[in-house]
Order: sequence, then structure tokens, then C-alpha cells
Amino acid sequence: MHAFAFPVWTFAVLITGPIWAHEAWSRYWNWDPKEVWAFITWVVYAGYLHARATAGWKGRRAAMLALVGVATLWFNFIGINYFATSSQHSYADERPAFLADS
Repeated sequence: MHAFAFPVWTFAVLITGPIWAHEAWSRYWNWDPKEVWAFITWVVYAGYLHARATAGWKGRRAAMLALVGVATLWFNFIGINYFATSSQHSYADERPAFLADS
């Protein structure tokens, strides 16, 4: 599954994403939190596949690294929306009530 999804993620994050960003914002890369965490997720999964292919990681160690990848993926999709206030990819008007300063 990871070996199939990694090239798809590569195409989405490193090829079509920057092309779309250039069309939308006239920049390929803007150091936006969503962009950075998408790249971090890509690096984690690249490390996972590299460790499985060259270092022979199997079982528990490989599974733990894959779980780190899933955690970075979910943080990118959900966490950034709650914690990043300056993201170009945040389309909410204000922060959720439980995170608002009182």
C-alpha cells in the first residue's frame, strides 16, 4: 500500500501542488504550514520506504515509522487548521471557541 501511495503523494505534493500554487499565488513554494507539513509527511514516508528497502526494516520498527507518517499526515489535514493562524490554506474566519484566547 505504501509503495503504491508514495508515488501518488509525490506527484500531488511535489509536482502538481507547486504548479497550482504558482497559478494561484504566483509562487511555487511559500513556506506555508500546510506545505511544510506535506513535505514533512513525504520525507517520513520516503524514509520508511528507504528503511524497508535498504536497511531491511520489518515488523515493529517499520510499523512505528509508518505510524509516525500517519500522524504527520493527520496533523497536516486536521492539526494545522487548529494551530496555524497564518496559513494560506486556512479558510475559517476565526479559531474554534476552545482555542480562542479568553
